[in-house]
Amino acid sequence: MKKTLFSLLLIGFMTLGLSDVNAQTTTKTKTNSLELGVRFGDSFSIDAAVPFAKAGRLHPSVTINDGGAMVATYLDWMSNLNEAAGLSLYYGVGPEFYFYNGFDFGIAGDFGLEFAFQIPLTIGIDWRPGFILTNSFDFQTSNWGFTARWRF
Repeated sequence: MKKTLFSLLLIGFMTLGLSDVNAQTTTKTKTNSLELGVRFGDSFSIDAAVPFAKAGRLHPSVTINDGGAMVATYLDWMSNLNEAAGLSLYYGVGPEFYFYNGFDFGIAGDFGLEFAFQIPLTIGIDWRPGFILTNSFDFQTSNWGFTARWRF
């Protein structure tokens, strides 16, 4: 059920996005905006993007699920794949703080693809593989998600 809903949302947003592409749109104002939204995947997160430096941003996230919470902030570098259409690729790294049955600290990558609509909405898909460095050294690869953020 969860995967079916995710697939339907993704197809709907991508279809809406493809019908809304305008060759005269530039991503300069889109990628330099504060963004706030949600991330769905293996868990639910409050997700944000804060412009930082010329081609980068801070990407904080607070994840909440049945077992506890995780707070993370990634430093992402942006690459425009199609500036006119609003399609961007990003990659980054940052610390993660886990509050599940105690405390753990980790470092994770942040890799994603996002689309900025003409309206102030950005959607994307990302993957955040990471190492937990405290208590038990563990490598996690299952942290994927779909994001939808409103641009201010």
